Amino acid sequence: ACLPSPVPVPTLVYVDCLSLCPYRVWHPLQVVYPYSYRFLLNEPDKCREWAPFLVLLVVTEPKDIEARNAIRQTWGNESAVPGVSMVRLFLTGVHPHYSSQLQRLLKEESALHRDIIQQDFLDTYNNLTLKTLMGMEWVSRHCPNASYVVKADSDIFLNMGFLVRELLQPQLPPKKDFMTGYIYRNTGPLRSKAYKWYVPREVYPNDTYPPYCGGPGYVLSGDLAKKVYGVAQTLRVINMEDAFMGICLYELGVRVTDSPWGLFNVFWQEYEKCRFSKLVVVHHFGPTDLLRVWPDFLGGNKTCPS
Repeated sequence: ACLPSPVPVPTLVYVDCLSLCPYRVWHPLQVVYPYSYRFLLNEPDKCREWAPFLVLLVVTEPKDIEARNAIRQTWGNESAVPGVSMVRLFLTGVHPHYSSQLQRLLKEESALHRDIIQQDFLDTYNNLTLKTLMGMEWVSRHCPNASYVVKADSDIFLNMGFLVRELLQPQLPPKKDFMTGYIYRNTGPLRSKAYKWYVPREVYPNDTYPPYCGGPGYVLSGDLAKKVYGVAQTLRVINMEDAFMGICLYELGVRVTDSPWGLFNVFWQEYEKCRFSKLVVVHHFGPTDLLRVWPDFLGGNKTCPS
């Protein structure tokens, strides 16, 4: 049999449970990977002439035109942090129902902004892992010398300046084997089908996940992005994107790095300029809210205590 008995808490043994097996039956929620997904939209030349300090990978759906435009005008602006080189890319798949109608619009948007990459997997919640792995693949193939990679959801507030100044510190040599964000420890898969985060034992038999960074926004070193993409080729991919990144780190023997408490928020907070000036991520900020608060956030009409 491919799958051993689930490992009891708190023991963590992942290699046997998650290594590729040629004789297994696929569960409907099993993510098909590794697989030669084809790039429908790509920007292979973004880093050809220079190695950016940071690659920003933003997860979006094909229909998220409003969100992408808001991000381009706010925290995703490639000039958001003076003196720091940044490349922005939106990650997307193929809409499961309106692919032909949306594909034409997506191609027009891509031709205008040159910041969308897309592969030919279905853009569904359970395929979020494929989007992130597409981003890791792109960094590995087309931008291997980037110092850092930020993976971000499209519904967040991201304080890129604070992240760069306080955590990444471009005046210092780039960190290696580094990943940080809102860290989950001692958590496990939800086994009830009532949850959108349902993970059956056939997909992931263990009762616990290794420590991992919450999906709304996290940062990793460029060298680690390449290693994650490499080790993912040898593992059974699960449908929980952020937990799978933790599994990859466990297989690589890399620990997540703690950041000061409260910088990465996986929950919503009411906007207040001075509070947000010392945060990295706040979740559940749609494009309307983002455009509403951004002028105040950038404005110099209020001095915040240091």
